[in-house]
Amino acid sequence: MKKIVVILLCLCGFVSVAIAQKPQTYLFAKRDTCNLYMDVYHADAARNNHCCIIYVFGGGFMSGARNMPDVVEYAQALNRKGYTVVAIDYRLGLKNIHKMDVSVVKILENAIHIAVEDLYSSVEYILNHPTVFDIKTDKIVLCGSSAGAITVLQADYELCNRTKLAEKLPEDFHFGGVISFAGAIFSREGKVNYNFNPPAPTFFLHGMNDRLVTYKQIRFANLGFFGAQPLVKRFEKFDYPYLVRRYEGIGHEVASFMLPEIDITDWFIRNYVMSGSFLQIDQYYNDPAIKKYSYGSIKPSELYKEE
Repeated sequence: MKKIVVILLCLCGFVSVAIAQKPQTYLFAKRDTCNLYMDVYHADAARNNHCCIIYVFGGGFMSGARNMPDVVEYAQALNRKGYTVVAIDYRLGLKNIHKMDVSVVKILENAIHIAVEDLYSSVEYILNHPTVFDIKTDKIVLCGSSAGAITVLQADYELCNRTKLAEKLPEDFHFGGVISFAGAIFSREGKVNYNFNPPAPTFFLHGMNDRLVTYKQIRFANLGFFGAQPLVKRFEKFDYPYLVRRYEGIGHEVASFMLPEIDITDWFIRNYVMSGSFLQIDQYYNDPAIKKYSYGSIKPSELYKEE
């Protein structure tokens, strides 16, 4: 295994002129509180690489939708590169939370839990409808931003540990890859471990000054929330494939970097997922031209306001 540290990736300059497909909408799950839908951007037959990207939107588990303009734009951009893209609904477990107190940890855990449950239901729907999705089931890639990034990282973590939450998926199923724009993993067992199966090749993108979804870790005894920094250390220790881009001087802005980083995302999928290359790439990225926004330095307590 060859480890590559602080490397500049050579990305091809090919510009796609293919037209993205309009999505088709499917009902994939019924819950007591709502119905859950997915928008599927089917890859053009001539360009289909049989890889499926499931995208989970962000919004602090409080807001957001699968058909927001930025989600649609990103899905269409990935679609033009030959990927089938599935943008999904999930229940927003923090939607009606208006203040921060000691109970929010349990509420956050539940919000993550039901988001992962809904994501698994979307995967189950895809696996059960092979005639609808012309894909290879070992090439299903999870991609998410902020709350969505937490969801996709947590989904792979739960699956690899064969938790009760993951029981609805086949025992031999595994994700082809995971892409996290400012995500983290919640654990009640201390440091994150993948006890039954190794994690999927993972692309971590995280601002080193992120205070909303921690780049480092927040830990009380065995209870912890682990961002890109400690997760990459675990990937290094146990020799798992990963690509990490650490943004120096940047906070939660990285959660909105999907389109600016679409080329390196495409490179990750083609090399780690489709070609099966085993790489460990660590990038420290410092671009003074990156514009900073007020939400980049926001803290969790600032999301909740008294009524």
